[in-house]
Amino acid sequence: MTMPSGMQPELRTIRLSEIIFDETIYARPRGHDPALAQQYADDWDKIEAAKRYMAVASDMKLLDGKHRWLAARMLFDGDREIQVLLYPVSTPYEQVKLAIKLNADHGRQLSNSDKQADAKTLHSYGDSYDEIAETLSVSKRKVTAWLHDVARDEKEKRDRRIFEMWMACDTMEEIAKATDCTKDTVSKVVQVCQKRFHETKSDKSIANFDDWDAEEGLVPVYNVWRQTANTNEVSHFGNSEPRWTERLVYMYTEPFDVVIDPFVGGGATVDVCRKRFRRYWVSDRKPILAREGQIRHWDMVNGVPPIPRWQDVRLIFLDPPYWRQAKNQYSKDPEDLANMELPKFTSTLAGIINAFAKKLQSGAVIALMMSPTQWNAENRKFTDHLLDMARLVRLPIDMRIQAPYECSQCQPQQVMWAKENRTCLVLSREIVVWRVE
Repeated sequence: MTMPSGMQPELRTIRLSEIIFDETIYARPRGHDPALAQQYADDWDKIEAAKRYMAVASDMKLLDGKHRWLAARMLFDGDREIQVLLYPVSTPYEQVKLAIKLNADHGRQLSNSDKQADAKTLHSYGDSYDEIAETLSVSKRKVTAWLHDVARDEKEKRDRRIFEMWMACDTMEEIAKATDCTKDTVSKVVQVCQKRFHETKSDKSIANFDDWDAEEGLVPVYNVWRQTANTNEVSHFGNSEPRWTERLVYMYTEPFDVVIDPFVGGGATVDVCRKRFRRYWVSDRKPILAREGQIRHWDMVNGVPPIPRWQDVRLIFLDPPYWRQAKNQYSKDPEDLANMELPKFTSTLAGIINAFAKKLQSGAVIALMMSPTQWNAENRKFTDHLLDMARLVRLPIDMRIQAPYECSQCQPQQVMWAKENRTCLVLSREIVVWRVE
């Protein structure tokens, strides 16, 4: 079966909500890049001016432009009208083949691993090696190598998905259902992957991907962690610095320990844990679209989340909405932490920490990042939230860490107010770490 020649798309105006994403025809099996989706959102005016339209099939399934689709959803509601290129393709095979061609011709190029996966998909539809080579713009020899052992490669693909889901703390039942295999198979695959990791790490002939000392500034010596600027590539109000999270992971966890971040925001914890082979359970009250599929929906006001194996949890990282500083930034709901009155905010946050502590094994830690409130408070009253937490949390403090941004500055009117009132402006941010005993 071949694609119809001379197929011309029609420029069509549709609602954003009409576009359907079907991962079975997506030409990039390894997923999307959250930072690129954020970049497209920032450059949306340029994308529209350049007429870089998304492409959809006749049934409105997205063929090309997932990062642009995510960016548009980050910026607009579903009723927003946008222009797309509508291609008259309806069968799954036609859609897969055209999606591959469009993704190869536009934007970020397909990686070799993407092309290899796409070659297997086309092969499953009956395409010859010559047709696959032409579609993917590679040599027939490369296609032959990719398809040398399709059954083995399909097993490796399944095993990789099992391991990735396990790292993201999906349950054995969820993984078995998603990969159409038994829980026993899932368990065996996870054990093999862990064994390979430890064998690789102990082989001195292989570059050590977990070599913290080789990365300047990540191994902490002092309890002041200055940072020149926020390096998180995904924009989100109140984003914390990924290097701070990475230092906490270094200090308090080992590979395959579980890290929990229920206020994950921009999702930096996901990237840190993937890089350092830590398992992670992350959520947010309102997960951002740039991280679609990576962040669970959970509101901590409703209680402690359902973690599969609490005995594996070694670090809980809390970077909650700061009282008054984040007021109405996430919602206008009075039950949103940042919108609460101070006594309720304090008791609710302390209650969250104490509830987590009851679930953890001895030696696990809870790290809370917070800055005092001043400028946004009534009468600019200074409130030291961490001191309030220390009074209410029934755990010994393991460490207190100062985490300032060196580039932080206040506006001229704030500086003038401080001078007139003979007081200091708050620029500090601190991490307090409690250890469960």
